[in-house]
Amino acid sequence: MPLIRAFDRFFKHDAAGGILLMLSAAMALIVANSALAPYYENLLGSYLEISLNGTGLAKPLILWINDGLMAVFFFLIGLELKRELLEGKLKNPRDVLLPGVAALGGITIPALIYAGLNWGQSDTIGGWAIPAATDIAFALGILAMVGKRAPVSLKIFLLTLAILDDLAAILIIALFYTAELKIDYLLMALLPLAAMFWLNRRATHRVAPMLLLGVILWVLVLKSGVHATVAGVLTAFFIPLKDKFGKSPLHALEHGLAPYVLYLIVPIFAFANAGVVLQGLSVADLVAPVPLGVALGLFAGKQIGVLGAVFLMVRLGLARLPHGANWGHIYGVACLAGIGFTMSLFIGALSFSDAELMNQVRLGVLSGSLASALLGYGVLRLLRPTQQTA
Repeated sequence: MPLIRAFDRFFKHDAAGGILLMLSAAMALIVANSALAPYYENLLGSYLEISLNGTGLAKPLILWINDGLMAVFFFLIGLELKRELLEGKLKNPRDVLLPGVAALGGITIPALIYAGLNWGQSDTIGGWAIPAATDIAFALGILAMVGKRAPVSLKIFLLTLAILDDLAAILIIALFYTAELKIDYLLMALLPLAAMFWLNRRATHRVAPMLLLGVILWVLVLKSGVHATVAGVLTAFFIPLKDKFGKSPLHALEHGLAPYVLYLIVPIFAFANAGVVLQGLSVADLVAPVPLGVALGLFAGKQIGVLGAVFLMVRLGLARLPHGANWGHIYGVACLAGIGFTMSLFIGALSFSDAELMNQVRLGVLSGSLASALLGYGVLRLLRPTQQTA
């Protein structure tokens, strides 16, 4: 059937994940500013409880999405990180140097811009990490849309930068966005970790016991005060790259899980978190410290941090530009790195529980990410096509 073939072609395209993200964000924006807004808010605020003899978890739906579904998202990131560290783009330190320093610049400058605009504001300074993140799916989706105008090496550079950016975001969440620690739950969490370590050492080919232990770890980590998404990353790192039969549980799990995360979990997260309420907004609201800090951090901070870091590395003779790429390509990628979206919204939700502040975060993330996407696409689109395709 033509419709089925059209859907098949769409989901095979590299830009599919980014397009779905944009559609989900647009839908959230429309619903949050329509007559459906009360139903949207009530749905996200409705409580779901899982308990046994009065002991368990009771959370609003928005937190089940942000703590539960996003743990699966971080589990997939953990699988990708482990694969890249053991056999991929992060295996050779020389290949990591340039995108690694670029990622560091792209984290530091946006955080400093936000902190500078919110300095002395005890209720908002905690959001300093919001503009430090890059959305892999969104950024790579935009890069895929420019086709032959971007060399293959540029895609590898952006992917490595974004992976390292995600690794830094995981560390930031673990170190700076942890609630009051409950040591008893942390000690209990050592039990499933020990069991996963034992299964990993045995090179087990069955992933079901590992995933069950991961769920137990998630509950204990959540109860401990450490953000539960950390459990997803830890579980991923215990999945064996090779089992005792020479097969790869990690590859199989990553390949099977990726479409569900990219085309279901991340769009659900975007729909639940991107609903900016525009009613009553004024120009003064747009230039308030939080939205301005987030938007400028993403749009200007990422450009300055990534491009400046690459310029210094090349000028000092410590690295060379990616093969086939010029400074126009690097500037375009620096712009695309300012698409924070998923990770920025996620860190924003960890930073603020106040609905008004979170609305300001959404406004800053959407405006900064959109401006970065449009400028990055425009810059790369104006460049001449290369002989290698992205």
